[in-house]
Amino acid sequence: MRSLKKLRDGYIFWHANQFKIPNFEQSPITRKRITFSGRVQNVGFRLEVFHLAERLKLIGWVRNLEDGSVEGEFQGEELKIDFLIKCMKSLKRASVRNVSIIEVPVIADDEGFLVIK
Repeated sequence: MRSLKKLRDGYIFWHANQFKIPNFEQSPITRKRITFSGRVQNVGFRLEVFHLAERLKLIGWVRNLEDGSVEGEFQGEELKIDFLIKCMKSLKRASVRNVSIIEVPVIADDEGFLVIK
């Protein structure tokens, strides 16, 4: 089972690196709580969010919810957060049916990006 997880994780990192990160115009720093609904658990969704968020230099966290959705808080430039949402909606192995976005206050001393188990 461990070797299958290692294989899957390797594929997810490879796939997350395939997204070409554009040169973004500077945009305001914001923090958003985003919930992705659909077939988003047991497909490596959180790991891909984590890797892509790190590439975009976003901070925050992501976790699974009991209802089968995935929730996260993302802080950084607004255009980068929008790009992350677009990428996650485009995944073929997942099926994002709905995205809920709520603006939340920026956390000044927050750093890094976490996957909450």
